[in-house]
Amino acid sequence: MVKHLLSMQDLSSSEIKAILDEAAGLKEKLQKRESHELLKGKTLGMIFEKPSLRTRVTFETGMTQLGGHAIYLAPADIQLGERESVPDVARNLSRWVDVVMARLFKHDIIVELARYSSVPVINGLTNLHHPCQTLSDLLTIREHKGKLNGLKIAWIGDGNNVCNSLLLGCTLVGTNISVACPRGYEPPADIVNQARANAKKSGAKVELTTDPKKAVDGADVIYTDVWVSMGQEKEARERMKAFKDYQVNAQLLKGAKPDSIVMHCLPAHRGQEITDDVIDGPHSVVWNQAENRMHAQKALLVSLLT
Repeated sequence: MVKHLLSMQDLSSSEIKAILDEAAGLKEKLQKRESHELLKGKTLGMIFEKPSLRTRVTFETGMTQLGGHAIYLAPADIQLGERESVPDVARNLSRWVDVVMARLFKHDIIVELARYSSVPVINGLTNLHHPCQTLSDLLTIREHKGKLNGLKIAWIGDGNNVCNSLLLGCTLVGTNISVACPRGYEPPADIVNQARANAKKSGAKVELTTDPKKAVDGADVIYTDVWVSMGQEKEARERMKAFKDYQVNAQLLKGAKPDSIVMHCLPAHRGQEITDDVIDGPHSVVWNQAENRMHAQKALLVSLLT
């Protein structure tokens, strides 16, 4: 059976640990300039419906470092479901490439793509999940804190795709998570329920609140994201009003642990969800987090193809 990564729920806690261990090893090899061409002769097909800086560069560079090759397919190249049906695209790509990464608007499209693909499909982002980001986040937290189990993460802002994946990923590995969202912007109930089910097995705690100060209280990690994501531009005015008290700033950080770290999946809207002094300050690990996208995704590719 072909293994895909469409959501963090596709991985077990032991598989997550194995990917993070592999990522740490590959990162060390790169820093020492040691060759690690584990995917020589392999090809990654990359489907993009949404523009990207981090996803494209990290996957393409990572595949090159692994000795493979990546092909960028722009929105106009495929037009999934319009120029050609999703099943037909999957069947075609399966004959040419060894693995597919897709960055799409709708999650059901990547589910359909995976259903008809005979090669692994990786979710590079959909409206519902962003598992590659969470693997990078967990790698970054483990690097800075030395562990994952028993830590507390505070999510401040929108219950979006990054929040969804973080909820699932954290609860799989035993990390406590407190999510602070305005009413009406909470993560979907089915994802919260799945996270709670994971937490029962791992010993993690899941908290949902509307109070950012409560979420941040005693937190090891504070995480935020933009208030208006791609495709939500028409809601911008309404969202800015709803999220005005959810900014990650120096005052909010005072409630967290003194050695807390601050994360953001980027791109950041400085002065909105996060202030300059925080994202550029001593608590920020945002650039390490961005770098780790590449290392985590390389490990994922190796796990799927070897």
